[in-house]
Amino acid sequence: MKKSKKLQEEKKLVNEEPENDIFKRSTIKDLIAPSGIDVSNIDHLEIISNTKRYARSFFVSTLPRMCTFPELFRDMYLFGDINTSIYITPVKEEKSQNDLNRVINELETERIVAADRGNINRESTIAQKRLEAEQLRDEIAAGFNKLFEATVVATLFTYNLEDLERSTKMLSSEMSKTMVGIKSAWGIQEEAFQTNLPLMNNKITKSHTFDRNSMGTVFPFTTSEIGHPSGVPLGFNKQTGTPILFDNFHSSLTNYNMVIFAKSGAGKSVTMKLLVSRSSVLSGIESLALDAEGEYTIVAESLGGINVVISPTSKTVINIFDIETETVKDEITGKDRVVLSVENKVEDVTQGLLTMAKGSTRSTEVNELTKQIIAETVAEEYAALGITSNPNSLYEQDTSAISRGEILSKKKKKMPTIGSWYKRLQAKAQENKNPDYQFHYSYLLKVMKQYIREYDGQMAYFDGQSTFELLEGAPFINLDISQLEERFARPLAQQILLSWIWEKFVKKNSEDRKKAAKKRVLVDEAWMLLPYPEAVDFLNKMARRARKRNVSLAIISQRFQDFYEKPEAQAVLTSSDTKLFLAQDKSEIQYLKEVFKLSEGEANFLVTCQRGEGLFKVGADTAILKITPTRKEFEFIETNLNELAKKKRN
Repeated sequence: MKKSKKLQEEKKLVNEEPENDIFKRSTIKDLIAPSGIDVSNIDHLEIISNTKRYARSFFVSTLPRMCTFPELFRDMYLFGDINTSIYITPVKEEKSQNDLNRVINELETERIVAADRGNINRESTIAQKRLEAEQLRDEIAAGFNKLFEATVVATLFTYNLEDLERSTKMLSSEMSKTMVGIKSAWGIQEEAFQTNLPLMNNKITKSHTFDRNSMGTVFPFTTSEIGHPSGVPLGFNKQTGTPILFDNFHSSLTNYNMVIFAKSGAGKSVTMKLLVSRSSVLSGIESLALDAEGEYTIVAESLGGINVVISPTSKTVINIFDIETETVKDEITGKDRVVLSVENKVEDVTQGLLTMAKGSTRSTEVNELTKQIIAETVAEEYAALGITSNPNSLYEQDTSAISRGEILSKKKKKMPTIGSWYKRLQAKAQENKNPDYQFHYSYLLKVMKQYIREYDGQMAYFDGQSTFELLEGAPFINLDISQLEERFARPLAQQILLSWIWEKFVKKNSEDRKKAAKKRVLVDEAWMLLPYPEAVDFLNKMARRARKRNVSLAIISQRFQDFYEKPEAQAVLTSSDTKLFLAQDKSEIQYLKEVFKLSEGEANFLVTCQRGEGLFKVGADTAILKITPTRKEFEFIETNLNELAKKKRN
């Protein structure tokens, strides 16, 4: 007996759970519940967890006479940190008929009273309502319609009371624009909060009657079709949970350009690296990055691409004077023909040299006379080599390849350089007899000396014949300018490289879409270009002309305000059919809201959303995007230095 009793006690001890064991909690509600909720306040709740949060619940009190999809509750669904629940209860047909018959009789009584009193307007209004009620009753009787009772409850969350009050007023104001009235669940905050939990327990009785058509307007599936069947997976639609497939070159887009705006650390670079790598592997899209921060090096290595570093100490030279032929479609015959546009190239080089001449101080000494001197000298440089609009003038006979007296091949002429242009400028300055030009020659000879290799100029890395040629078919080419001085050298490099990219990467694409490869040019930290008018002008031209060459221009920037304050820079935005807004700084959101006509809810979401979340606009469609890199992809797209250091330690 003693042994048996002792054995039972041992079994009891083994089977007992520790008092602090989490599994002693019996339900999932206990596992996910916060530490506590203070329900002592009448108009809000305090949620006590690691960080205190405040919550206020609302219910819809009034609705417009006509419900419109998708505008009815759209601003509520998208309003920052908010949860919304809708309880829908079908009404039985016999009850619907009885209720509608009663309403029809009441309306008829009111109409007769209004007619007896001579109130024609009221009589007409009531007669119209009675007609609508009869029509609805007949539709239900025929099985074409149905009535529903619906309760709409929303709970707004903030981290302090001031934000809660401000957001409450903002939400009420935004909803009133669509004639939807909301009221705080005053005195029943606890019941309303519980109603809004995913427990299917409606504890408040504030309901509205909908028919089948109007009931359909409450569903938030306003963006379920965003994306393209031929696209690459970019992330998930947070509203519907469906994957978003994005094709930068889909025929439904008016152009292939895209812009990404976000504050630092919101995930701009991660998003672009993800798109570049997936579109290269899955769609064969060739990409070229103008890398201002040195972030795309590992992507190029991972994709088997090319890295080119441009710095004061590197041996890589890219010549601003490089010019290429291009294939265009003849407007009359419809056939391809090769052309050489020297005039356009002279303008592009002139714009680059103008930016150099103005320098980091953006000197006001440079004017139209200075530009005229630069342009004439540039044109003379090409003319001196016999380069004209004839494509054959770009080549010289290769006498080393002769067979039986016939020339078998031709080679490209050496191009002018900034150094040769400077020597020509010196000669013209000595020959000049016009006093109006004297100052401008003198100014150019002084300031342009720093770009000349012969004089050991500190910014002479663009002087000389190009030492690098872009390889056709490379999946990813990265032009790394991160080692250049940020204030002026990088923006200058961005402008010169954009002109060079246009010649070497974009113009090589045929205007015939069947022959043209899909290419993307990525300009990181594009805000650096904005203080320089010539650079902005070239960026605008590229944005407008890229589609014709089957090229997508992708602009990435964290300072939207700079674009907003420069009207000439906004052409880039209007030339971009795809826009992605990740988390925004509060100081920037008002400008985005004004330019892109964002709703109050969308604007508030962009201020409160997490890293990797944003508003994705493709043409006329909009979705809330959650970007989801895989663990393997994070190995080469992660940009957080702390995370990278942690991986190295592991």
